[in-house]
Amino acid sequence: MKCPRCEEKLPSILCRECNGEILEKSRFCSWCGHPVIAEVEDGDFSSRILCSDGNCIGVINEQGVCNACGKPFTKEASGS
Repeated sequence: MKCPRCEEKLPSILCRECNGEILEKSRFCSWCGHPVIAEVEDGDFSSRILCSDGNCIGVINEQGVCNACGKPFTKEASGS
């Protein structure tokens, strides 16, 4: 899967239901909406950073982008 803006290769997986390519660590398939079974992550939920986009339910990953929509994190948009 490529970033629609910079065309950089993004880590992705295939949906088990429809075989659509989705971002790695997504909770739902962006093609069919089927829940993605993910491995349980260790860590503190209170330390997670939510996506800067107010309409997205994603979490910022280690690369500094949202795991759901791919948008880069910006402190100005998040209000932090």
